[in-house]
Amino acid sequence: MSLDSDRSALRSLLLSKSVKTGSFTLASGKQSDLYVDCRVTTLDANGALLVGRLLHSLYLSESARLGISPAAVGGLTLGADPLSLSLAMTSAMVNPDAPIQAYTVRKEPKGHGRGRRIEGNFTTDAPVIVVDDVITTGDSTLKAIQAVEEEGGKVAFVLVLVDRQEGGRENIESKGYPVASVFTRQELLG
Repeated sequence: MSLDSDRSALRSLLLSKSVKTGSFTLASGKQSDLYVDCRVTTLDANGALLVGRLLHSLYLSESARLGISPAAVGGLTLGADPLSLSLAMTSAMVNPDAPIQAYTVRKEPKGHGRGRRIEGNFTTDAPVIVVDDVITTGDSTLKAIQAVEEEGGKVAFVLVLVDRQEGGRENIESKGYPVASVFTRQELLG
């Protein structure tokens, strides 16, 4: 399959399973006429395959554009978890000798054991990518970035499945982190 057909198939899946119109209160507290529950799509078997291929393509192009080799990908649980794993698995299928690894950022540090906030294959030896399923204000993405940096990591860039085009990208980029998205609100809704 081509990336164009993957993109078209993922757009159709998002529109049929994840996009809802009406009156909604978002996590940011803002009112909106659009709600995008990406988890319904990213946790769908076919959706996960499409997300993995499309995010992998973005990961490769952003890495090449910036001249860096990120070691891992992750973000704030729960929305980022299926994205990270889909990208990492696609990476392992394409390049089994040097795949990108996945990590997850807890909303709060674990209250037992080692008390970690970041789990999985997180490293401070090389830059990492932060992913998010949907950005509105960018606050959740910035929380994940803050957690990574507090643990000594360096964020190379941010990958997003859907940019709602409500200032989130600009908010994140104003802090110095490039953002690439699979879809903007305009591209998704056509």
